[in-house]
Amino acid sequence: MEKFSNIYERACARKGSEQVLMSLINSPVTAADLMLIEDDLWLEEFTRKVFQSGFYWSVINAKWHGFREVFWDFEINKLLMMSPEVLEQKSADERIVRNYKKVQTIPDNCYMIHEIQQSHGSFSHFIAQWPTDNIIGLWDYLKKHGARLGGNTGPFALRAMGKDTFLLSRDVEAYLRAHEIIEGGLQSKKSLGAAQAFFNTLVNESDWSLQALSQLVAFSIGDNQVPE
Repeated sequence: MEKFSNIYERACARKGSEQVLMSLINSPVTAADLMLIEDDLWLEEFTRKVFQSGFYWSVINAKWHGFREVFWDFEINKLLMMSPEVLEQKSADERIVRNYKKVQTIPDNCYMIHEIQQSHGSFSHFIAQWPTDNIIGLWDYLKKHGARLGGNTGPFALRAMGKDTFLLSRDVEAYLRAHEIIEGGLQSKKSLGAAQAFFNTLVNESDWSLQALSQLVAFSIGDNQVPE
């Protein structure tokens, strides 16, 4: 397995310099800042990522004001009271992308967040305290207890909200396969465990976040080299 220093040196060369590389890498928010996020915002971001999956993100973003109007700014306490009849009416509203199966994820993920609130005080507190050396465990939790949060959807939502996580982007996957860290299905238990172990090793070598390391690996391979 490559050491952090080797990956770093290659990424610097591909991007043209250490300065350029570091300008492209960013960090997650702190656990303390995560705990300050309103739980309604988690439901909103989960919904955004569910709808962005399979759609042009620009289309969803252009309609997002309409989504917030239709679904009461994703206020969990209000949505918990929503009847199936009201949900069906809202799913046909022209202000949103009318996809009933995806609209159904809103109450489902709302209930997931509410259950966590009952046991942990807040969903943000639950997320903030989850150990990053087992971030795939959090991915699995969202997949099992949430709606349509498997694959890259849950991890992308976590990244968007600031939770430290690596992402299995095309470039990261290409790296992991080229170095025989994973084989077979990307989302298999074996592949996810191997990816987590690889990033945990890099964390120990560098003291970087999973997010920064994920970006570094992506910048060290693939079609992203800075032109001469």
